[in-house]
Amino acid sequence: MHASPFLIPLLADLLAVGIGALQGALFAAQFRDRRLDLLGVAIIGIASGLGGGLIRDLLLNQVPAALQLNWYIVVAVAAALFGMLLERVFRRLNWLITGLDALTIGLYGAIGTTKALAVGLPAIPAVFVGVLAAVGGSILRDLLLNLPIALMHVGSLYAVAAVIGASTLVTLVALGVPVFVAATVCVVLTFGVRVLAVLFKWTLPEQRGLQRMPRLPGLRRRG
Repeated sequence: MHASPFLIPLLADLLAVGIGALQGALFAAQFRDRRLDLLGVAIIGIASGLGGGLIRDLLLNQVPAALQLNWYIVVAVAAALFGMLLERVFRRLNWLITGLDALTIGLYGAIGTTKALAVGLPAIPAVFVGVLAAVGGSILRDLLLNLPIALMHVGSLYAVAAVIGASTLVTLVALGVPVFVAATVCVVLTFGVRVLAVLFKWTLPEQRGLQRMPRLPGLRRRG
């Protein structure tokens, strides 16, 4: 199954990078004990804004798109520093940042999935690449901050939204739907699931260990 890559304008791509970097800086600012300096904030911004795209392109054995133009790193660093300096202002606009972040997840998921399909990857690996492209920045951010990866904890279906969107895209392409239409549906679905999960506090069930192993009938202890 092959598909042409879903392309978005450079300005929209840079906006997605900026939102990711801004989110990374705001997230890092919660941990006052970390006392990040300007360089630390810049690195967190680069990891959050560019991480997903870097992971995607490395998995596909391509030169990362972020390293082919000057603007990607510049925008990521500027957005992160801007977020740190105006943290209180952006905290009041949390609803807007959440919405833009959900849109970013959808865009990167669609781009990553269609890029994977375009180089000939099967459906399931293509979904895997698309999801990593969508959430890879958050994974790198948490690793740099020495935190448990947030995607593995009970949360607002961050990665699940990307899985739903990417899986739908692959299914639609397999059914012969034009890639642009399939990618648009992917973005809309991912955005919708993510925003609704935040609004209604949807979460996956929490993992709980068995407190007591059940005893199977008919088995007796042998002395």
